[in-house]
Amino acid sequence: MARISIVSPCYNEDENVEACHEAVRALFAPSGPLAQYEREHIFSDNASEDSTVEILRRIAAADPAVKVILNARNFGPFRSNFNALRYATGDAILVFLPVDLQDPPELIPEMVRHWENGIEVVAGARANREETWALRTCRRIFYRIVNTLSEFEIPENVGEFQLIDRKVWEVVVSHRDQYPYIRGIIASAGFRRLIIPYTWKARKRGISKNNALRLIDQAMNGIFSFTDAPMRACSFLGFGVASLALLYALVIFVLALLSQGSAPAGTQTIIIALFFFSGVQLMFIGLMGEYITAIHAQVRRGPMVVERERINVDLVPEASENHYKK
Repeated sequence: MARISIVSPCYNEDENVEACHEAVRALFAPSGPLAQYEREHIFSDNASEDSTVEILRRIAAADPAVKVILNARNFGPFRSNFNALRYATGDAILVFLPVDLQDPPELIPEMVRHWENGIEVVAGARANREETWALRTCRRIFYRIVNTLSEFEIPENVGEFQLIDRKVWEVVVSHRDQYPYIRGIIASAGFRRLIIPYTWKARKRGISKNNALRLIDQAMNGIFSFTDAPMRACSFLGFGVASLALLYALVIFVLALLSQGSAPAGTQTIIIALFFFSGVQLMFIGLMGEYITAIHAQVRRGPMVVERERINVDLVPEASENHYKK
């Protein structure tokens, strides 16, 4: 019997985790649309401080198809998701199903049907979002920037809610990024892809753990992980600014000769130029720092995630520098 693996990271989701488990189990019930498949549901808890862990223990004790990874601390959603993804043993793997069910589990059977027909990446696209206009606008700007700068396309409104074939999974988990941008990794792998639009629902219970700073951090990671265009733009801009400065110096020199050596006026111009170029330099240094920080994290080769405990997990992924159990 073929197996479908589903990965659900969670953090302080005691109001939602049981509903997520029940929604997935109903799909694979004898009367469900995926009854012919074996189910594997992997929860990755990011050191929750509420009763999420106790609920997961209870669910796993009653349901052997549920696997639980307990992290030693909060490593962020992408690292936790990617680490749990490495435990998937299914023939097809749903990369991310949020426990708040904003991405609808009822779409999974349709995704599986497309996978059965040979589509290797079936991606859900949040065509309609039950969120504020400001957030929708920021997301649109982000995707436009990334797709303009990178050598491949990350489809707009496509997140980690994607069903991928086992061969795609092998490519994805072979990456050794310390801060994996999963949707970018899947897009860079290629393979046959189909995009299914759906409505991204508003959260019914609890509050989102993604604040503005975390969303900005994720966006910056997406930009700097897959393109060197920002640094290349800085190089061209720096060359252009230097050329303009030389041209300006030549003009000042000519004006000084024509005025028979009198000191040219322009103190305000000098002050404005000084602050402007100082700002440009700081911007360049900041961009360079983003790349250096990413390189530093890769070179250190520390564990991407430290696990405290595994529940119902028999097969442990191959040991690597990015993973170990505390």
